[in-house]
Amino acid sequence: MKLIVDCGATKTDWALAGGKTVRTPGFNLAHTPADRLDAILKEAAQKVGPGISRIHFYAAGLVGEPPVDLARWFPGAAIEYASDMLGAARAVCGRTPGIAAIVGTGANTCQYDGSRIARKIDCGGFILGDEGSASVLGRLFITDYIKGLVPESLSAAFTLEFRADYPTLVKNVYGGGAPARYLGGFAPFLLSHYDSEEYVKELVDKNFRAFFERTICRYDCLPVGIVGGFGYACREILLRIGREYDIENITILASPLEGLLKYHAV
Repeated sequence: MKLIVDCGATKTDWALAGGKTVRTPGFNLAHTPADRLDAILKEAAQKVGPGISRIHFYAAGLVGEPPVDLARWFPGAAIEYASDMLGAARAVCGRTPGIAAIVGTGANTCQYDGSRIARKIDCGGFILGDEGSASVLGRLFITDYIKGLVPESLSAAFTLEFRADYPTLVKNVYGGGAPARYLGGFAPFLLSHYDSEEYVKELVDKNFRAFFERTICRYDCLPVGIVGGFGYACREILLRIGREYDIENITILASPLEGLLKYHAV
């Protein structure tokens, strides 16, 4: 039985080809503690069950040799380890060339030649890059909020909903275990005010224009495919901003799983 694994920072989906899908917490192989990682993998193995013969494992933070051995949890399975970026490319492009992007809590992009990543602009994370992501939108907003640059009515609504004072915000960003996820968690609040607050509209559009200008437009002119919950929630905005840069051929999926299941069905 074939198992497709889509692992992100927030959640991990374990999908059996033609069968059920189970969900566990997400993780990043670059910095998730080993004991936490073991607990998640143990949970996944119990939920998936026995009989797995092949695994295609796509994960955030996978650089070089994988720091995890899935054979410990799925003995006897043939395992392919790949980055979440390659997974996104296979999901939206299949076996044809294109530009692939992940737009979720973080953001990442690449140019795909139909079989491998041919070119990649480094994402930089939510501090140095990740333009277009939910975490960067949250960072842009919080930067304005703590300096008193957010319109008064919106600032009051945010304070009431999150009860986040300056010390709490600083502690969670600089001392919390998942600062990108924390900042990205403000995105739904902001999107709920997109149509009513010009400030929010300008902030969201600015974030996506940076995404196109600093990454997408620097690749060859090819069809663009985007995966990620935040990108899907903002699909109409992304399509509109894309047209500003003469990019008309854009596909947007909430999750790469559907495309990956199709890709690995061949």
